[in-house]
This record gives sequence, structure tokens and C-alpha cells, in this order.
Amino acid sequence: MAASGSSTYEGFTAEERAAMKEHAQDQKKAARRSSREDKAAEAARDVLAKIAELDASDRIMAERVHAVVTAAVPALAPKLWYGMPAYALDGKNVCFFQSAAKFKARYATLGFNDPAKLDDGPMWATAFALTEVTPEVEERIAALVKQAVS
Repeated sequence: MAASGSSTYEGFTAEERAAMKEHAQDQKKAARRSSREDKAAEAARDVLAKIAELDASDRIMAERVHAVVTAAVPALAPKLWYGMPAYALDGKNVCFFQSAAKFKARYATLGFNDPAKLDDGPMWATAFALTEVTPEVEERIAALVKQAVS
């Protein structure tokens, strides 16, 4: 990285390091599980437990997002990804919920990973800010998740 005189690279933030540690713990925990059914059930419990730990507003949104995603596309498997609720198809993360508190942001995020088929010409959104999950937002989330796995 070239120095521009006034800025220097100071490494990862404390929040980024914590997320990486959570990811490593999630991976180790998943590797210890025995059967495929055990892995899926335990991963779903882990997601619900993580959601329960969130601050009130993030928790309410995460609970709604979880309910909408799992109802819209039951084939998506809940799992933790960098300490965040995520939903995978055939082992590949399709979407995730990131709480506002995770990186001290002013809004939570519903994000989509590369396997999501949201393509719309040469440019499309892969993340959406969430400040509230209304019935209209639930409909949009359901439509996006269905499109993502189509």
C-alpha cells in the first residue's frame, strides 16, 4: 500500500478482529458435529441463540428476518457466519443479517453473498439497510430471498 503522507494502515478494528474470532469458533464448532442432521439442528439453535443475545431493536429485526427467510425458502439452512445469522443453500451462504451494533453502524444490514442470483444488468445491490422490519419490508425480503435462490 502506498503511503499518501497523512494516512497509515493501522490494521483491523477491534470489531473486525472479534468477527474473525467468532468465525473461527463457528467453524470449529461445526466441524465437531457428527451427523448432517445434528449439524443442521445445532446450527439453527446457534442462530436463534445468537439472535437472542442481540440488543432489543436488532433482536426484533433479526427475529423477523429469520422468520421471513426460513418461511420464504425453507431449503435455506440457518448457520452462523462471522457471528451473524446467515442462510445457506448447498453449503454456500446466500444471505445474512448483520446487526447495527456489530460494527457500530446506524442501521442493521440484510446482505447477500455471491451465490445470490440478484443480478440486474451490469450493477445491482447486494446489501440493504434495515431500520425497521415492517410488513412491506417483510414482503421485499421474501421476494429478494426467493429471487436469490431462483
